[in-house]
Amino acid sequence: MKEFELKYGCNPNQKPAKIYMRNGSELPIEILNGRPGYINFLDAFNSWQLVRELSDATQTPTATSFKHVSPTSAALGLPLSRELKRACFVDDIEGLDDSPLACAYARARGTDRMSSFGDWIALSEKCDLATAQIIKREVSDGVIAPDFTPEALELLKTKKKGAYNIVMIDRNYTPEPQETKQVFGITFEQCRNNFTINEALLETIVTENRDLPETAVRDLIVSLITLKYTQSNSVCFAEGGQAIGVGAGQQSRIHCTRLAGSKADNWHLRQTPWVLDLPFKDDLPRAVRDNAIDVYLSDEADDVRGDDNWRQLFTKQPEKLTYEQKRAYLESLSGVSLGSDAFFPFGDNIVRARRSGVTYIAQPGGSVRDDEVIRACDERNMVMCFTGMRLFHH
Repeated sequence: MKEFELKYGCNPNQKPAKIYMRNGSELPIEILNGRPGYINFLDAFNSWQLVRELSDATQTPTATSFKHVSPTSAALGLPLSRELKRACFVDDIEGLDDSPLACAYARARGTDRMSSFGDWIALSEKCDLATAQIIKREVSDGVIAPDFTPEALELLKTKKKGAYNIVMIDRNYTPEPQETKQVFGITFEQCRNNFTINEALLETIVTENRDLPETAVRDLIVSLITLKYTQSNSVCFAEGGQAIGVGAGQQSRIHCTRLAGSKADNWHLRQTPWVLDLPFKDDLPRAVRDNAIDVYLSDEADDVRGDDNWRQLFTKQPEKLTYEQKRAYLESLSGVSLGSDAFFPFGDNIVRARRSGVTYIAQPGGSVRDDEVIRACDERNMVMCFTGMRLFHH
């Protein structure tokens, strides 16, 4: 297949639309089911680059959940704790513990379930049945992977009344070194961002605390590779081999940090008994439950637990979770890693990051206020690496 005609472009009025190889060669994909659209393919090709690079860097199966050309999360295929299985709503998935790929997608989808609603999925390895079982019951637009087992493919083809988008990509495909795009009829050309992110990038530690354990190195690599494919400005919190909070596309870096931090806070709080034991009605749709949890953890919690509002969602009225309770729990956390796609211009980012348990930071450095940022880390006994590499993505 040398080109594929799309229903329309970004919006229904943008016709005609298609994808094709500029050099006239075959497309490196095969559409196994459905009819992906313009935005689907933008998500598919960006998300595929992320999982392939992250799996190559860590030698671990990897998955990501994408929305509007940015990851909601990316995760390695590491085992899930009992609490995390419950928080990700996968404790009933048969074969989960035997499938690193299923564990990776369970983590990626379960990190920020509000943002992942209607996601595009990328898998670094052949999609197996356990992974397909998770995908089957979530609201999703499509999936890209290098292959699918017959059982997984058969199950996924039943999704969306047979219209679910399933794309297989050649894992060995390597694009041309130069890439182009048009804006307002004007062509831009640049060298692809083929910069390799690995442990060597974290060797320049600029803080008094230089204790960087292997788990933090792993999580910082997860964070930085995730940022490489996230719309800038962006900040990514990571822990346990997965991105737990992504702040994407903000004009101010402190807003990136606040957004990513609030998502990381919710990820941690969702694994506490306060949320795991919420008395939801059995017949509640998954999306309604996810929204209720998000509101319950916010400052507007009474919208779901106050007056008679709770009767629509719960079998009994949940206890109020106070600000003081949440802060006391979050302030007990440590060991979270944070990556930034560009330098921190002020120490306020460090102060906000620490409020969400961040101990380890990787950022390019190069600000006129680097000394202020380093001092903010030293005052909190945090470890910070200067990578010297900006990771803007637009």
